[in-house]
Amino acid sequence: MAKKKKQSMKSSSLKLLFIMVLFAIIWTALLGRAAWLQLYQGPELRQLALRQHLAAELQRGERGRIYDRNGNLLATSVEAESVYLRPVKVVNVNDTAAKLSEIVGISRSTLRKKLSSKRNFIWIKRQVDDRVAAKIRQADLPGVYLTKEFARLYPNNHLAGQLIGFVGVDGKGLEGIEKKMNFRLTGKKAQFVVQRDASGRRLYLDASGHEVNTRGEDVRLTIDAHLQAITENALVEAVKKNSGRWGSAVVVDVASGDILAMANCPRFNPNTFRKSSPKIWRDHAVLDVVEPGSTMKPVLFAAALEHGVITPEKLYDCEGGRWKINGQYIRDTHRYHWLPAHKILRYSSNIGSAKIGMELGVQNYYYFLKDIGFGSSTDLGVPGERDGSIRPPSQWNEFDLAAASFGQGIGVTAVQMAKAFLCIANKGVVKPLRLIIDEDQQKTTPRRLFSEKTADTVLSMMREVVQLDGTGQRARIPGITVAGKTGTAQKATRNGRGYGQEHLASFVGMIPGDNPQYLVVVMVDDPRPNHYGGVVAAPAVKQIMVRSLAYFGRLPEGEEKHSDPVLAALGKKPMPRQAVKAADPSILAAGKTMPDLTGMPLRRAVEVLVRKGFVPQIRGKGMTVNKQLPEAGKEWPQKAGDKITLWLS
Repeated sequence: MAKKKKQSMKSSSLKLLFIMVLFAIIWTALLGRAAWLQLYQGPELRQLALRQHLAAELQRGERGRIYDRNGNLLATSVEAESVYLRPVKVVNVNDTAAKLSEIVGISRSTLRKKLSSKRNFIWIKRQVDDRVAAKIRQADLPGVYLTKEFARLYPNNHLAGQLIGFVGVDGKGLEGIEKKMNFRLTGKKAQFVVQRDASGRRLYLDASGHEVNTRGEDVRLTIDAHLQAITENALVEAVKKNSGRWGSAVVVDVASGDILAMANCPRFNPNTFRKSSPKIWRDHAVLDVVEPGSTMKPVLFAAALEHGVITPEKLYDCEGGRWKINGQYIRDTHRYHWLPAHKILRYSSNIGSAKIGMELGVQNYYYFLKDIGFGSSTDLGVPGERDGSIRPPSQWNEFDLAAASFGQGIGVTAVQMAKAFLCIANKGVVKPLRLIIDEDQQKTTPRRLFSEKTADTVLSMMREVVQLDGTGQRARIPGITVAGKTGTAQKATRNGRGYGQEHLASFVGMIPGDNPQYLVVVMVDDPRPNHYGGVVAAPAVKQIMVRSLAYFGRLPEGEEKHSDPVLAALGKKPMPRQAVKAADPSILAAGKTMPDLTGMPLRRAVEVLVRKGFVPQIRGKGMTVNKQLPEAGKEWPQKAGDKITLWLS
């Protein structure tokens, strides 16, 4: 018994010893393995872990926005998703190509080629819509991924399309302000180290994930979106009505030199630039160099007055409308003989202007043109802006000087014309035009080119062009003095040999004509059948000026006879007789019964009611009252809170 007990204890001791040895071996192995991992493989494993759980991501910030002078949005960016591949992670090439082809609309063969590539990253389709993105997620295809990008959006569609320009799929500006200011608008690049969990999801330690501001800078333009729309509508109407090839228009605030509108026709929608021809992208106002024709004459007269060559009453023989010089003829549209200088401008005599130019001389005229801004860029910040074309004085002969005196043989852009007339409007002081508002930009010191007396004399002559029996009568605005000048330039033939049957019609208008606040330039290329600037371009300038004045609340109350300038500008019929009577103080005072408001302009009807303490409810759209309640002759409502309703036609 004792012997069995002794053997049992010995067996237990052996088992215990075995277990202890086994555990000792295991722990020794574990400690050895740990030591091996820590001491020898530690650095390598640490790098592998970092690669698995931390990833470096390159991010480009949102592109800056473009605003008008009043803070209205002209261009912005919105988030969009794009599809890309990592071919090394694709499981089944054929199956993936088949499913992906149905979703993104790319052929299977093209996708199979991309899926079989050895590259690590391949774009499939950029900036897809939400429906496609949702289908990609639902398909859950290995190796196919979605990523966030920014797509450019122009909320006003064609408004200032050529001026603003557009960006490519990579977010780089390709035309217009988008291209010129790309260095400011482009979002900054930033690289972030992002922690991921086992499923590859991002783990941020704060709400935003990073604090680096990668957004591009905003750009603010001097244009007014409302005036831009007014100008575009008037320009498009003029080009279509006269079957023109293209048109351009510029509106300038005289005091500041700010461009309030720069319009082009045909219109262009940068949201769909891929569907448009590059010809439509063209910003004619800064890119097209044209011979301006007679709109150049006020510049000639300013130079001649400043050099003492002429006085307003100096007489010139206009040769009965036909004058031969150096074997070539200069013609006028009418047969004039002796005219004083101011009537030469009023009636736009080419012969009279040529004789003034020849008295002025090549050197004086050439350097005056250069000093006022022709032959050099206006530096507006628009890509590709042209310098124009003025040959050196040494290359001018007698006929060249005569032709340049009435705007032929020299090349200018619409914005150069605006800058030149801005000098006249500013009483002889040269000021730069401005398109981009930049607080850090250096201000150019204005310089005087000619005297205030000269400028006033030229403005007086330009007022005769519109207000008297000159060529610009169609630019008249009742109640406002307008100064202007027409231009009808023959266009050189495409082979450069003489002039053909095509013309450029233009008009420059300034209001008020004695002390201008606004300047408008309109050009229409190859109008037909009528090609005269006074017929084609002058009405467009009038329309722009009238609507602009109405927008600023500066349209005079006194209308001529029975026509209202605002309604006329909007294409309405002349106001009915009730509207004429609306200016009568007895109507505005209003008696004990409701006056007859039907036929009145809305603004006058509201004025009548407000004076009695009533704010009417407006129904319908339009500018003329068509119906009223209570009706005319009924008693006024007893309380000011009672309703008066006006229906508009």
